[in-house]
Amino acid sequence: MNENKTNINWYPGHMAKTKRQIREKMDVIDVVYELVDSRIPYSSKMRDIDDIIKNKPRILIMTKYDLCDKEETNKWLKYYENLGYKVLPVNLGNNNMEDLVKITHEIMQEKQIQRIDKGLKQREVRALVIGIPNVGKSTLINRMAKRNAVVTGNMPGVTKNLSFIKTNSDILLLDSPGILWPKFDSEEVALNLASVSAIKSDILPIDEVAIHILKKLNTFYPSILKQRYNLDELVEDYEMVYDKIGKKIGALISGGEVDYDKVSLAIINDIKNEYIKGITFDRR
Repeated sequence: MNENKTNINWYPGHMAKTKRQIREKMDVIDVVYELVDSRIPYSSKMRDIDDIIKNKPRILIMTKYDLCDKEETNKWLKYYENLGYKVLPVNLGNNNMEDLVKITHEIMQEKQIQRIDKGLKQREVRALVIGIPNVGKSTLINRMAKRNAVVTGNMPGVTKNLSFIKTNSDILLLDSPGILWPKFDSEEVALNLASVSAIKSDILPIDEVAIHILKKLNTFYPSILKQRYNLDELVEDYEMVYDKIGKKIGALISGGEVDYDKVSLAIINDIKNEYIKGITFDRR
């Protein structure tokens, strides 16, 4: 991975507040569901999560697995498994969360037996759901709760507060707002996060994000790029690509000139709205 430092900072006050609130709740948490986006399994992994959750048992959940390049993402899956993580890829469009429930109860089995041995009843497992913005925390909770227990949205900043949600699997889920870290460790990481709408569009210039997406597609997924934007050959001139896309979607200003901001937004929205899928930007 490219670890060149970047000057990009984005750390709103509510994220520091969220971390403090999570730390205050960790004493009652049994297991942590750490979510990462399968399309950016490195860039979307919280850098300082160990300082927050300490030594609590953890399941690393790779969300949006249906949107990733499985061959590439599976390399990261093996990488994290080799580091000792329990890793579970999930398709959030699928209501079946039985594997996650099963693994959770397996992790808690010893503690539940200890409670029974002490003459106590088994109790609901308390699981913290944590991850970057727009990684699918609320959707995962709704799938497990089998109802619309929390508000979802394909954008960062939907969840505002910490709250426990009951499921019918003897698991209580603590929903938490998305968290990033104070300073991105590389420009690559920042642009990858912006590419999947994990950070708000006004944090980085949208043309830089859009060009980053085009370059990734051109390098790793040229057939997807050509098919989506009706291109005849590999991209060498990105201004030409912008012109083609602009004319295709009608993003024009007076005189027939292409509106480059609209084109940039359209490219970003193509990933946000899942028109472009089967991609993984982080590479091992």
